[in-house]
Amino acid sequence: MISEEKVWSALATVMDPELPFSIVDLGLVYGVEVSPQGAVTVQLTLTTHGCPLVRRISDDAAAAIKQLTGAEDVTVEIVWDPPWNLEMASEEVRRRLGRG
Repeated sequence: MISEEKVWSALATVMDPELPFSIVDLGLVYGVEVSPQGAVTVQLTLTTHGCPLVRRISDDAAAAIKQLTGAEDVTVEIVWDPPWNLEMASEEVRRRLGRG
């Protein structure tokens, strides 16, 4: 059975290509839903509009979910509201970036 917890754990393995942190630690994942049929939908954002790595990050997220949970139906939605800011990141990320 696919659970939200397993999906979050899978997403925690996805690293931002430009920063040495996971997309979960950066606060880029806004939501996870698992349907009763096992379909997974993830809402995530990026640090900036027009990020050239949007496809890579969303593909990496979908691949990690499929590999680590066994989900076959995975949708990654890119959302921009609310806009991301550093306060959404974990305390450890803020501290390591000198802002926490």
